[in-house]
Amino acid sequence: MGKVIANLSMSLDGFVAGPNDGLELGLGEGGERLFNWYFSGKTEFKMPGNEMVFKTSEASARHVQTALSTMGALVTGRRTFDITNGWNGRHTMDVPVFVVTHSVPGEWVKAHPGSPFTFVLDGVESAVEQARQAAGDKNVAVGTATIIQQCIRAGLVDELAIDLAPCLLGGGVRLFEHLGGEPLDLECVEVIATPGVTHLTYRIIK
Repeated sequence: MGKVIANLSMSLDGFVAGPNDGLELGLGEGGERLFNWYFSGKTEFKMPGNEMVFKTSEASARHVQTALSTMGALVTGRRTFDITNGWNGRHTMDVPVFVVTHSVPGEWVKAHPGSPFTFVLDGVESAVEQARQAAGDKNVAVGTATIIQQCIRAGLVDELAIDLAPCLLGGGVRLFEHLGGEPLDLECVEVIATPGVTHLTYRIIK
């Protein structure tokens, strides 16, 4: 069975979205800076779930493609699902997606029959377990700050994969808040430094 990996792009001051994020401004004010590295180089790579082509550094392209090839499922939150309109029925990673929510969006489900989304009503532990079963030997990605925080508190996360963007947002949605419990010790697994982003991977010592 694979690992559970929490992965987000984050500013140097710890934000994964700018202020006032929501349906009208998904990344918040200035939050697009977190993803400038997707367009900061000359090496092309395409996401498996759509036709969008990014141009980044060769090192970043290799890193992202390796990560994508090892991911078998994704756990995310309802707010992100709503902001993206369910990625129009197919996530960019092109894997089964488990959405933690309090209610199933019935009209959306009717409009997108056969979509790869499972709406989980009984919490992150259930969502991660279902994602593990779907992923088989591959890894499970966990996205969105709130879901990552819940998974860390529940002891479900094996690794943190942070794409550290060279910017300071000054406000917005912090990744490492509301963790509770005891301090966590981390082991640095990998550091890939490029001009546009630094890819950091840490193992959570349990």
